[in-house]
Amino acid sequence: MTRRREGATAEPTLIERARRAQLIEVTIELVADRGYAGASLAAIAERAGITKAAVLYHFPTKAAVVRAAHEHALAALVADVAGAVEAADTANRPAAYVRSMVGHLREHPRHTRMIIEAMVHDDGDHDPAARWRPLAELIDAARIARGGSGDTDVRTTAIIVGGGIDAIVAEQLHDPDYDTAAAAEHLVEMLDTTLGP
Repeated sequence: MTRRREGATAEPTLIERARRAQLIEVTIELVADRGYAGASLAAIAERAGITKAAVLYHFPTKAAVVRAAHEHALAALVADVAGAVEAADTANRPAAYVRSMVGHLREHPRHTRMIIEAMVHDDGDHDPAARWRPLAELIDAARIARGGSGDTDVRTTAIIVGGGIDAIVAEQLHDPDYDTAAAAEHLVEMLDTTLGP
């Protein structure tokens, strides 16, 4: 098996796409079960039932396959949340964001662990605004739709709500019996109090 040249323009075959998808799922499983350190190329290959060289055909490094797995988990989360937000009216979009974010992460604990591990081990420069800004925009639009005052600090509100979501999800990872749906509703109530009628 020869490795595809860097920058090659040929589209991957159906089999190559299927193998990449399998390797991404295997990586998510390993990172969730064993942490970043436990997801070596050899472990990924073993769980996928292929050789390490075959993994390297599709991903040049462990960092590359972990990045692809992280992007896959994030894309699933974003798609779920975006669908819920778009289905809600403007005044209720922040609540839809909270409920769908917590719900998705509850239903996909391996994705949650994958996202956390990848962020902890990524050397990239993260822009915190990329996390809070979309929610701040939803909060601001909801405030206006509800006829609320302009003195709500939407940035701080979004940061606090995001922190609340993180804490709810972290608690559920430590205690699988923790009622994240009830916790999300409590967070929504607190947010609704801030936004007004």
